Amino acid sequence: MSLPALVDPGPPLAPHRAARFARHLTLPGVGDHGQRRLAAARVLVIGAGGLGAPAIQYLAAAGVGRLTVIDDDRVELSNLQRQVLHTEGDLGRPKAESARSAVALRDPEVAVTAMAARLDPSNALALFREHDLVLDGSDNFATRYLSNDAAELTGTPVVWGSIHQFAGQVSVFWPGRGPMLRDLFPDIPDADSIESCATGGVFGVLCGAVGSAMAAEALKLLCGIGEPLIGRLARYDALSARWDELRFHADPDRRPVADLEEVAVACRLSAPGRADDISAGEVAARLERGSVGLVVVDVRSTEERETSVIAGSVAVPLARILDEGWACVAEALGDRAIDGRDIIVTCQVGIRSARAIDALIESAPPGTPLRNLAGGVEAFSAAAQ
Repeated sequence: MSLPALVDPGPPLAPHRAARFARHLTLPGVGDHGQRRLAAARVLVIGAGGLGAPAIQYLAAAGVGRLTVIDDDRVELSNLQRQVLHTEGDLGRPKAESARSAVALRDPEVAVTAMAARLDPSNALALFREHDLVLDGSDNFATRYLSNDAAELTGTPVVWGSIHQFAGQVSVFWPGRGPMLRDLFPDIPDADSIESCATGGVFGVLCGAVGSAMAAEALKLLCGIGEPLIGRLARYDALSARWDELRFHADPDRRPVADLEEVAVACRLSAPGRADDISAGEVAARLERGSVGLVVVDVRSTEERETSVIAGSVAVPLARILDEGWACVAEALGDRAIDGRDIIVTCQVGIRSARAIDALIESAPPGTPLRNLAGGVEAFSAAAQ
């Protein structure tokens, strides 16, 4: 099912641009008009990590004229195993700026706007309206659902992808043309309900396969060729080297997205930075000195604690805290609950621990020094190395 091209052709190509894209100009369905459409296109890429890295490279190589890359993260050494856009020389740089520099080396005529920021409800609608197409390579549920909702409100098509360990999936959500993310997965999952790359690992080359598939969908939509993945979820298993497909339809009973209020709550919960945050580095240093002035409460499940745990921490699952409040924490801490120590609450990445603190504030004694371990056990493990 071919659909109309998203973009009208731009001006004729200069001779050196025609030479650069010669293999596209002779390609049925692309040709001169298709290449001029790509040159006129405006594409927003959310995330310059595992999926964004290959997608950005192929979009730029294909001649997409204007790219905006939004990512609030910085390049770390552990990224380089899969985020092939970045190099050791980029360590510590904002990923968006590193992506802009990488594209400039490949084709300086591709205009790249680097936004070292987070997609959030305050900027999403304007950004979506300013672009013809969005590629969502984000790594958290809040941003994925924000992309869906912003797309529904602005009519902007989204190419969506995700990865986990050895498996990945790709789809296209185009309002008015087919079902959306909320038709496939209606509810926003808990932020840390699935292991992150840091915890569960990720097969580096999987990012290339899925990110390249996302770029292919984007180019098809921009040129109006082929059959896009609308109403289809393409799934790739790298271990078995198999692609399969799940077809899905719009839910007739789902209420259309009317605003960003619901997703704004999820974004606030997943956003970095709280007044009660304490850094993983500070906690690691204080524990190294012998638990000076603190005690750690871990709200994760027993199964999660079997994988990684902060030595000496006390286990109080989040479900108990939400049900019983401060009483279950006081019981678990015993005498340590009243000896003036900072009570450091942690989970895997700092999301559930924030929920726990919000619940405990209502029932804990006034002035109880509750602190949220920013980044959770994952950040602590990195800081303690």
